[in-house]
Amino acid sequence: MAMAVAQHRESSSGSNINKHLDNGKYVRYTAEQVEALERVYAECPKPSSLRRQQLIRECPILSNIEPKQIKVWFQNRRCRDKQKTEASRLQTVNRKLNAMNKLLMEENDRLQKQVSQLVNENGYMKQQLHTASTNDASCDSVVTTPSHSLKDANNPAGLLSIAEGTLKEFLSKATGTAVDWVQMPGMKPGPDSVGIFAISQSCSGVAARACGLVSLEPTKIAEILKDRPSWFRDCRNLEIFTMFRAGNGGTIELIYTQMFAPTTLAPARDFWTLRYTTTLENGSLVVCERSLSGSGAGPNAAAAAQFVRAEMLPSGYLIRSCEGGGSIVHIVDHLNLEAWSVPEVLRPLYESSKVVAQKMTIAALRYVRQIAQETSGEVVYGPGRQPAVLRTFSQRLSRGFNDAINGFNDDGWSIMNCDGAEDVIIAINSNKSLNSTPNPVNALPLLGGVLCAKASMLIQNVSPAVLVRFLREHRSEWADFNVDAYSAASLKAGSYAYPGMRPTRFTGSQIIMPLGHTIEHEELLEVVRLEGHSFAEDNAFLSRDIHLLQLCSGIDENTVGGCSELLFAPINEMFPDDAPLLPSGFRVIPLDTKSVRFHCTSLDLFSLSDTQDSLATNRTLDLTSSLEPGPATNHIAVDAPSCPNIRSVLTIAFQFPFDSNLEDNVANMAHQYVRSVISSVQRIAIAISPSGLIPAVGPKQSPSTPEALTLAHWICRSYSYHLGAELLRPEPPVGDSLLKNLWQHQDAILCCSLKSLPVMIFANQAGLDMLETTLMALQDITLDKIFDETGPKTLCSDFAKLMQKGLAYLPAGICMSTMGRHVSYEQAVAWKVLEADETTVHCLAFSFVNWSFV
Repeated sequence: MAMAVAQHRESSSGSNINKHLDNGKYVRYTAEQVEALERVYAECPKPSSLRRQQLIRECPILSNIEPKQIKVWFQNRRCRDKQKTEASRLQTVNRKLNAMNKLLMEENDRLQKQVSQLVNENGYMKQQLHTASTNDASCDSVVTTPSHSLKDANNPAGLLSIAEGTLKEFLSKATGTAVDWVQMPGMKPGPDSVGIFAISQSCSGVAARACGLVSLEPTKIAEILKDRPSWFRDCRNLEIFTMFRAGNGGTIELIYTQMFAPTTLAPARDFWTLRYTTTLENGSLVVCERSLSGSGAGPNAAAAAQFVRAEMLPSGYLIRSCEGGGSIVHIVDHLNLEAWSVPEVLRPLYESSKVVAQKMTIAALRYVRQIAQETSGEVVYGPGRQPAVLRTFSQRLSRGFNDAINGFNDDGWSIMNCDGAEDVIIAINSNKSLNSTPNPVNALPLLGGVLCAKASMLIQNVSPAVLVRFLREHRSEWADFNVDAYSAASLKAGSYAYPGMRPTRFTGSQIIMPLGHTIEHEELLEVVRLEGHSFAEDNAFLSRDIHLLQLCSGIDENTVGGCSELLFAPINEMFPDDAPLLPSGFRVIPLDTKSVRFHCTSLDLFSLSDTQDSLATNRTLDLTSSLEPGPATNHIAVDAPSCPNIRSVLTIAFQFPFDSNLEDNVANMAHQYVRSVISSVQRIAIAISPSGLIPAVGPKQSPSTPEALTLAHWICRSYSYHLGAELLRPEPPVGDSLLKNLWQHQDAILCCSLKSLPVMIFANQAGLDMLETTLMALQDITLDKIFDETGPKTLCSDFAKLMQKGLAYLPAGICMSTMGRHVSYEQAVAWKVLEADETTVHCLAFSFVNWSFV
């Protein structure tokens, strides 16, 4: 009996094991089976059911395993891979956090030393004051700073002494308390941040400091940073005059550097410096630099005639290896940009440490991090050009624009016409050709040369990021398609023609195709296609699309001290890596924020066309008064101290190739075109200003023009005619109050034209908010762009009912704003808007009920 029970238990146990095997839970695989499964996994980590059955048939050693068990094996194998990848990622993050923690601890120690120093100075000052009051005598406190006498630059021993002094001062700034560093506004340190950024607000000149982690070796980082023109967009030229080995194994270089001026209103800067590269006892690599007094054996006077000599105080890079790979980088930039040499209105630009931080210090750290992440494969680019090629395109666009703004004589530029500091400057370069390399395959010879029309102006109360973003997204508001077509024709040899000989219309559609961007999206490189068609009947259907290579930067409103740019150049549809570029565009540089005096007038913000000249006068300050020596004056009458004013310098430059026999015609065209662009930008700045000309913030006004009043009356009357109810409740208002109530209606009300491609012609405030646009840009929006994929189908199915009955109800759905955001609505009502005769259909109106962003 006992034996029977034991046999029963054994049989039951075996049955359970077989059951587990059938379920695929417990299977012991042989080494040969694992090897066979691994080979399949390397080819296809997730095989289908048919593939698993085929595997069993083709591989005899797997014949005793069920397909479900093999499925479980692949699931477990994928899980192990995922866990391994996640573990590797966590280890990398942990190493970064440890390094960042070490960096923050060092920063904390430095701050504690700085606090201790300030406490000691405070105690000393209290003691001095107490002694003075006790002795009833005055006591002058003389603060002395160590003088760095610049010895003979031709004496190697003297240069080594200067280099050692520069190294000591630089290290005291990078890791010591020589400068009272304060955190850069809006740049908080953290594990996901680029680094730790600080600026000085009390030292002589302007200074900025950065430290961060970079996954590159110190020597590679030093090599990148020493090649300043590759990452610093404002560096025109860096020439090493002398280089020799120092006795301690380091190198000393005498360098002449030229910097571009950011605007047409100020001269460029140059530096004559000593650069010292050495290795410290702890293994850290140091590259430090400072200015030398006088020209010494450096550049001749003729080469530096168009520059103002600026001073570089001890600056440089401290790079040390990190445990686990990578490096910790400290960057210090300390400059004296000689602000006295620029107009008073521009001096904040040359006296701001925030500007130096954004343009030099932060840019340097971002660049080496970008290279590091591309090298390690952390950044995955889509198919197409390599990152180095995209960076080259960005650098060429920026450098070409800077060349046009500065117009240096040694590049062949000369002034052709200049009507005054506030007007358009016409410069000409007869030596320039559309090439990109010393021996370009795709270079295009220019029979005449290149002409540049440029100007600078001061704008107020408009964020540079918002302005540039609007110029990028709504090109038709300021650009002339025929002028773009003329510039594009320059890419074809022998195709010069004066604008207007081949009239073309712009369809209003531009397609932006991204090429690449930096890690933090502070720069976007893209191709823009402008769709156009010829007016001529014989080739009316011939496409005349134009393609532009475009660089957009600084469109983040939270960035402090950074400029915003929109640069573009015409290209062929299939442009090679060495495609010729002739950049044009806009640069908006923020100045200091101060309270200003406004001239308050009763003005309709949306009736722009009739008041453009007067608005430009009030909105854009005349720079002529600021170009004179002495303090800047303000000619606006009413004081509004409570309204902070954003002031920016806008610089515009457009380049045009020309044939020698069309020089005067192209010059006149360029002058008129840039004047037109300036007027358009002024008008745009007024429209997108958060508070218009009036400092007081309040509800936006309705477009109170006779046409708007008439349209509002037709909309409300047609709604009542078709639906039998009033659009505006409880009682329909009349006159201006009707338009005001329609403008402030809670539902989004839109009107579109009755054309083959309906475009928007009116929207109330809720409609503009829903579409995230302005009245000016409304005409660029077609009806099909605001609906998602199912929207046009629903609209088409109800369109016949709408045209027959004059009314249609659309179910709840999703539409799109111009910024790409999804908007949900509970219901939409569409109706025909009839004119006064109640028979002619003027447009179609839509009312989106209870809309909200998803």
